[in-house]
Amino acid sequence: MARYGGHMAQVVRAAFVVTGRVQGVGFRVATARAAAANGVVGFVRNRADGAVEGEAQGEASALAAFRAWLQRGPTLARVDALAWREFAAVAGEATFDVRR
Repeated sequence: MARYGGHMAQVVRAAFVVTGRVQGVGFRVATARAAAANGVVGFVRNRADGAVEGEAQGEASALAAFRAWLQRGPTLARVDALAWREFAAVAGEATFDVRR
């Protein structure tokens, strides 16, 4: 658990894979903006098969909001499916990075 805003909060990490029309539509940059807006750290990157994948970490409520955003994505995207798997948080991460 970590301290957020004076209270103890459960921090969770999740791996995600988004399929659909998610490359060439600004999905990774928009994902980084959504992560920042929700106080989430981690990364996002393109996959060779046309999907986008990443890991996200934050307070459970922040991750829930981020997950809801991933299910719809940015305006030009079409999200067909979102795979989501939660696991233990990792220490020392402070940013959300866009990777290649």
